[in-house]
Amino acid sequence: MSNAADRLKTEVPVGYRGVNHIALVTNDMEKTVRFYRDILGMNLVGTTGGEEEYPYRHYFLSTSGGPALAFFEWPEAELPPAKSSGVPASGRVFDHIAIAVSSEDDLHAVRARLQAAGWAVGDVAEHFGAMSIYFEDPNNISLEMCYWPRDLDQDPMFADRDPIPAAREIMLS
Repeated sequence: MSNAADRLKTEVPVGYRGVNHIALVTNDMEKTVRFYRDILGMNLVGTTGGEEEYPYRHYFLSTSGGPALAFFEWPEAELPPAKSSGVPASGRVFDHIAIAVSSEDDLHAVRARLQAAGWAVGDVAEHFGAMSIYFEDPNNISLEMCYWPRDLDQDPMFADRDPIPAAREIMLS
């Protein structure tokens, strides 16, 4: 490890508070807002755009921890083909967005809302103590809704049987 990396490890840690928002692209803000607001039940908490120096719409939807999802509307944008979560795809660095819900009941309620709207959604999957459902939004963005009762900041989970050296350092400390 370099001297700079050693020095950084001893400095005061950064006070992270979570992800403020993830900026995504849509070519139709109306269908996007209707999906996230009307089907998933998220609150639309901010809108910008329409100004000469900022002509594109930029809308913010809340997941109760601040504006978590933001969409730029670029009408000319070609949307990617649908891709299931956790399935490799060449030329992509983004897999899916996982949005936490407060309880197992909330997870089932979101699944029921999607089904009632005629939206394709998978069965509830259980993995590593979490429960999840997977589906795509109208922009072919892969989404996961998950209930994970474990707080990884308080109770980390190290399940890789052959972890990389950087992970081993943490596991052994």
